[in-house]
Amino acid sequence: MIRYLIIDDEPIAHRIIEGYAKNLSQLTKVGNCHSAFEALDLLQSQTVDLIFLDINMPQLSGFDLLKTLSNPPKVIVTTAYQEFALEGYELNVIDYLLKPFSFERFLKAVNKVKTSSKKAVRENVDEQADESIFLKQDRKQRKVWLNQIRYVEAYGNYCKVHLEEEVLITPERISALESLLPQKSFLRVHKSFIVASSYIEAIAGTKIQIGNRFVPIGQTYANAVKRLLKSE
Repeated sequence: MIRYLIIDDEPIAHRIIEGYAKNLSQLTKVGNCHSAFEALDLLQSQTVDLIFLDINMPQLSGFDLLKTLSNPPKVIVTTAYQEFALEGYELNVIDYLLKPFSFERFLKAVNKVKTSSKKAVRENVDEQADESIFLKQDRKQRKVWLNQIRYVEAYGNYCKVHLEEEVLITPERISALESLLPQKSFLRVHKSFIVASSYIEAIAGTKIQIGNRFVPIGQTYANAVKRLLKSE
């Protein structure tokens, strides 16, 4: 799901983009802003993956707005001015749509966003594949690759670390493992369980499916799981 925001001082531009976006089920609108200042307020309160950004707006231009954002969402520029295209690409915009643009051109730009997102995921997976931790097992410290861990289960004063092909039992409390595992890839979902988000196959009610196992979601951790669902 791609959560998008339209920033443009022309109401007709909003209607055109909204009309095109309705044909694409992966796009969900989070807001309409008619000035850069209005957008700054919204970006502080909403999660936005993609901005359709006009350049020529009063008081603060689209590019000036973009330069103020420390971690901007992906941006597709929508403008009538082709002379700013180079500056746009220097600001790492995904695409540059010249008004008026067709649905086919709009779709091509959105597909670039999807391709960009998949590339980022692949890079994250590749990065994680190179990461490992050492866990106590018997009288040795065993190296465990993070991308092999499916979930962790509390087991008294020990933990069962469920790997792809085996279960490792380590004399560590689950709280200690929670602090050891990266938050970007692992989520505490119950007082007795931590799951690797990449292995989650389904979430149904108060259960998470990982392979043939259904992991319970604790009431305390339900909001964290909801946030995960919204971010996917």
